[in-house]
Amino acid sequence: MTDQTAPADEKRVVTAALLIIGNEILSGRTHDANLPYVAEKLGARGIRLAEARVVADDEAEIVAAVNALRARYDHLFTTGGIGPTHDDITAQCVAKAFGVAIERNAEAVALLERHYPPGQLNEARLRMATIPAGATLIDNPVSKAPGFRMGNVFVMAGVPKIMQAMLDGLLPGLTGGPPVLSRSIAASVAEGTLAGPLAEIQARHPAVEIGSYPYFRAGAFGVSIVLRGTDPAPLDAAAAEVAAAMRALGAEPIE
Repeated sequence: MTDQTAPADEKRVVTAALLIIGNEILSGRTHDANLPYVAEKLGARGIRLAEARVVADDEAEIVAAVNALRARYDHLFTTGGIGPTHDDITAQCVAKAFGVAIERNAEAVALLERHYPPGQLNEARLRMATIPAGATLIDNPVSKAPGFRMGNVFVMAGVPKIMQAMLDGLLPGLTGGPPVLSRSIAASVAEGTLAGPLAEIQARHPAVEIGSYPYFRAGAFGVSIVLRGTDPAPLDAAAAEVAAAMRALGAEPIE
C-alpha cells in the first residue's frame, strides 16, 4: 500500500492490521493488552482494524507477516521485539522485509545518550537505536527508546504504557476515513431465538456490521447486540429494528 498521512478521507474505508510479536504471548506467559487499545483508537480515527496476528520471535515468520500485511492494508502496526535483548529482532526483520540494511540511527543514539547516565548506555541498550536504513523515529515519551516507521509500517513497543504513548503520538498524522460509530443493545433473551431476525436485519443493512454476544448473568441468559458502521442513518435504522425484534420476543432492550 502507499504511504498515507493525509487528512481524513470521508469516502474511502481506511484499513489497518496489527502484528503482535513475541514468544511470551504465544506461550500464555504474557496476556496481550494492546489489541483492544489499538482497535478502539484506530476506530475513533476512522481506521478499521481488519486483521490481527500473533507471531513468534522467528525471523522468517515475522518477515512473511510484515510483507503480507503491509501489502494488504493501508497501515500495519507492530508491537513487541524492539528491546535490548537477543530475542528482540523486529527491527532486523522489518529491514529484511523492505530489502534495506539495518543501521545505528544517530538521532536514536542521541536520545538514549540523554536518557541514560554516563557509562550506562551499553551495547545491549544501543540495540534499541538500531533500525532499518531510511526509517523515521516514533517518539517514546515514556522511556525514550524510540519506535520507528518504514513506509506504511509502524513499529512500536510491546509494553502497553509505552505502546499507548507511541500510538497516541502517531494518530493525528494518520490518514483516516469516517469515524466508526457503534451502538450496543442488550436484552434478556436467548441468542438462538434472536438469530433469525438478526440475519434478516443484517441482510437489509449491509453497510452495518452486526455482532451478537451472548452472556449468562444472575442465572439467566441474555444477549448483547453490537452494531458498527460509518453512516449514522443506517446504523440508527438497524438499531431500531434490533430493538423491535427484542420487544417482539417479549424482552425489553437496554441501550
